[in-house]
Amino acid sequence: MEQEQFKIEVVPLRKKLTCCACRLLDDPEDVEDVIQEVFLKLWYIREELDRYNSVEALAMQITKHLCLNRLKSFQLRQKEALNESELISDEVTPYTELEQKDNVNQVMRIIDRLPGLQQIILRMKHVDGCEVEEIAALTGSTPDAVRMNLSRARRRVKELYFKM
Repeated sequence: MEQEQFKIEVVPLRKKLTCCACRLLDDPEDVEDVIQEVFLKLWYIREELDRYNSVEALAMQITKHLCLNRLKSFQLRQKEALNESELISDEVTPYTELEQKDNVNQVMRIIDRLPGLQQIILRMKHVDGCEVEEIAALTGSTPDAVRMNLSRARRRVKELYFKM
């Protein structure tokens, strides 16, 4: 595939790829980095793109995998940082205990501000320990709808918590 053909077929996919990446990543800079990496990967294999039935499907797969890889590496870094902080202070001080209680209270206040169904689903999942299928049966919705509401509720709690 020549440069002009690449511009015609691949570059217009930017908006779709960005939407896909935004669903998985919170940080706009990470999204932009992933999109650039996707285009770079596609550019390197441009001679072989004619072999694929759908360049768009390939680009979406690459985007999804790069986003998931970023999330995994982010989670590993968080886990390592958490382990380091645990090593530094293994003992529970009155201050850390009070801080943890305060954080829990803040999160519970935020959950109280969520829309009804999201609030119920989030409490059933994280407070009561119910599985998605159980929640779906109890609320009369589908497991996919429960997962979507959980995702929205978690995202909203995260947003509101970091605003405080």
